[in-house]
Amino acid sequence: MATLLPKPVDPEEAAKQNSATKTEGIFFPGSDLDEVAKHFIGNIHRYRENIIIPKMYGVVQIKTNEEKLVEAAFESCAFKSFMSCVLGYGLGAAIGLFSSSVNPSIADPMAGDKQQTAREIFREMRAATHSYGKNFAVIGAVFAAVECAIESKRGVSDWKNGTYAGAVTGGLIGLRAGVKAGIIGAAGFAAFSTVIDYYMRHR
Repeated sequence: MATLLPKPVDPEEAAKQNSATKTEGIFFPGSDLDEVAKHFIGNIHRYRENIIIPKMYGVVQIKTNEEKLVEAAFESCAFKSFMSCVLGYGLGAAIGLFSSSVNPSIADPMAGDKQQTAREIFREMRAATHSYGKNFAVIGAVFAAVECAIESKRGVSDWKNGTYAGAVTGGLIGLRAGVKAGIIGAAGFAAFSTVIDYYMRHR
């Protein structure tokens, strides 16, 4: 009759395996150094209950799989690009609103120009706000995506990532006006990113 229970270990076979292991060795075959190595390295079988976590400040808790998934999602390049796009649009919209309110297109009554209504002024302010916000959103998304890709490829988080990302972003934006403008944009954006990154790391 078939059974699902494991077969009992034969003492003779276990003794043969132990003697063969002692004879052959694990780290240094046929040497006393093998016993020393096994003593310092310890058991090769590791279990979750035997994990030792040093305590520094407070209680250390092992993260669950759900917490690891959420943390990985927040640290992904897609999330960073999306957040940079949203924040860039908000910053650009604020700048566009400020610039349109400071320098409105006011008609000259002495020149016979038609006086703008409040609806037309608000329409121009909305168009300027949306234009600035869209441009800043594109810049933020491209910069964050390129920087995250470079950092993932290099495996190092330093000021060079921002410099490279600034050069790529400035070059892509400047290429719309030509090669010369792309080179100037890459150099300027790289220098600006380097200065900002240096200030943020050493303040």
